[in-house]
Amino acid sequence: MTSKPCLRIAPKLTSIDPAAWDACANPESSNVDNRLPVNSESVREASESANAPLAHHVDPMEPIDSRLEQEPFNPFITHAFLSSLEESGSATPKTGWSGAHVLVEDADGRLLAAAPAWLKSHSQGEYVFDHAWADAYERAGGAYYPKLQVCVPFTPVAGRRLLVGPDAGETGREMLVQGLRAAMRQTGASSLHITFPTRDEWAALGQDGLLQRTGQQFHFFNPGYGSFEEFLGDLSSRKRKAIRKERTTALAGGVEMEWVTGSDLTEAHWDAFFRFYMDTGSRKWGRPYLTRAFFSLLGERLSDRVLLVMARRAGRYVGGALNLIGDHALYGRNWGAIEEHPCLHFEACYYQAIDFAIARGLKRVEAGAQGEHKLSRGYRPVPTYSAHDFVDIRLTRAVADYLAHERRQVAATIEAYGDFTPFRKG
Repeated sequence: MTSKPCLRIAPKLTSIDPAAWDACANPESSNVDNRLPVNSESVREASESANAPLAHHVDPMEPIDSRLEQEPFNPFITHAFLSSLEESGSATPKTGWSGAHVLVEDADGRLLAAAPAWLKSHSQGEYVFDHAWADAYERAGGAYYPKLQVCVPFTPVAGRRLLVGPDAGETGREMLVQGLRAAMRQTGASSLHITFPTRDEWAALGQDGLLQRTGQQFHFFNPGYGSFEEFLGDLSSRKRKAIRKERTTALAGGVEMEWVTGSDLTEAHWDAFFRFYMDTGSRKWGRPYLTRAFFSLLGERLSDRVLLVMARRAGRYVGGALNLIGDHALYGRNWGAIEEHPCLHFEACYYQAIDFAIARGLKRVEAGAQGEHKLSRGYRPVPTYSAHDFVDIRLTRAVADYLAHERRQVAATIEAYGDFTPFRKG
């Protein structure tokens, strides 16, 4: 950096130049206009290392393969995605998400590094659960909220959280961490939470003194399969038959599946999907987070990075799953249906996602948080990460002790899951 950098807190993404933000968010991406190459062969070339064998997984708390961190384009940290959450009314002060994005700029105001951050008045929509910490601290007389959250709202997808541009280097990362800690104190927040960072970021944050937490998800890995049948060939006979039966059951009664992406996406598709989303959210969670306007903005700004897997019966859509497409991964996000069809959830969310990943030469499918049922369907356990900092040293000590035990338990759980994968042994 040629000039002395300075720190600034921006309450809204709309006040930040999109191109400058994206240069920090995805500095290695060749797809600077957010569009995928026009044909699957180009996608395969962009992801050619997906065809190399995945490394054997030895330590359950290490990444299965170092290439999993090398996502040139992550759609969730783009200005388009994050600003759509704010502009649609999904992540706003009214919903408990007050923007406090920390920026590192040079003397001329050029953005060098950034962290997407919000002051939170609750712990909803994060998928790294700290409700027990909040309850304990408030019972002890403290005020846990507001807290400063560095994340992608409502999105349990790992990716870079300290968005350092190519000209900032390690100095930019260090300034972001300093700026986040300063913002925590200046805003009166009790704590700083950086959720779903990459493992490299997590390790560096631990060296900076933040408390380290681990979690666990299930991901599908593609070592270069040529078809879904080739994937099934890696499974035990019993699991292979079970998946074939589920796929047949899901499509019984005249259900048909289709992929909708790019310019084929219309407002009619979003109307249908929003009905599915609201039905599932209202029944399962009680309060859906995303507004109808968000989906329109997503389709307008990132259509080539969106995949809707839609289920149609008797001429109308009855269910569907929303996915976003990276350069190396397919990210499953939301699901819903307005008709009950056995196994349709598995087909739309898991098997169709595997089909798409294989067709596009993608390395993996991340199918969202939780869900042991994914294990028998070809998804493997992997660790996730978060880092935490507290103003009150008493809370720091209590959480540090808890996390030491929790990390051991998470590692043991991931290792134990290895005995229940559906893949053929030996």
